Amino acid sequence: MINTTATKMRKTLLTLLLCFLALNYLNAQSIDLLKQQIHEVLKNKKAHVGVAIEGVNPKDIISINGDSHLPMQSVFKYHLALAVLHQVDLGKLDLNESITIDKKTIEKYNHLWSPLRKKYPNGAEISLAEMIEYTVAWSDNLGCDLLFELAGGLKVVENYLHNIGIKDIAIVHNEINMQAQWDRQFENWTTAKAANKTLKLFYKNANNLLSKKSYGFLLDVLKGTQTGKKSIRGFLPKETIVAHKTGHSGKNKEGLTGAVNDIGIVFLPDGSHFYLSVLVSNSTEPDTTNQRIIAEIAKLTWDYFNN
Repeated sequence: MINTTATKMRKTLLTLLLCFLALNYLNAQSIDLLKQQIHEVLKNKKAHVGVAIEGVNPKDIISINGDSHLPMQSVFKYHLALAVLHQVDLGKLDLNESITIDKKTIEKYNHLWSPLRKKYPNGAEISLAEMIEYTVAWSDNLGCDLLFELAGGLKVVENYLHNIGIKDIAIVHNEINMQAQWDRQFENWTTAKAANKTLKLFYKNANNLLSKKSYGFLLDVLKGTQTGKKSIRGFLPKETIVAHKTGHSGKNKEGLTGAVNDIGIVFLPDGSHFYLSVLVSNSTEPDTTNQRIIAEIAKLTWDYFNN
């Protein structure tokens, strides 16, 4: 009787082990299939594309050119917001404090994208919260550079990111300096893997990265992003919630696009999520193709995790 029971237990354990190994094998095959599908999207595209994907399951990870140093463009406004909100949590800044935008500064940025400039053509007093919202959700260049000044400068922001564990990133130029010379954008770089790591650190609020108030504020701002509607969000169901940040260089005289980027947290119907960072660089493809690359990768990833 004892031997029979022991034998049954051994068989049960063996069956469970085999099931576990089979599931792991199938999962590995599935994620490999997704990677192959993404390679098909990138096939014959005249662009260098960095891709990083991570699901809730730590085995659901994909990296394609994930360690390449690629220009961020406006993606760094998300990183800047983290650094500014850290100073809010330290008591050095306050979301409700009033920031002066004078007319001289408004005029200085008249050649750059700035919804703030359009809203306040004669200058204004606005809250720090509004400036962060415009900088991140609307990708405002004027607000961005004022936030860099409030944070203590580019190096302070870069050092903050290095200190929280984001090593593969460099912030050398603010918006007005970066956009004054084409090649400068390549000095503001990150990797797709580092971009995903930043998203994950934030969303999990690892090591109490931000206070509850600052965390909730930034998450809402990212969910309200108004740019990049044809990138990550392009082919996803309209009701999909995406907390993301975009970056776009435009084209130079030779028709080269320095960067079309979108990094974000995509929320699934079952309440889970995945992290996705796609950085399209040095592309001679049309803007529609660059955006479609991101949209197709996002849809393939959505289908994989949703199933």
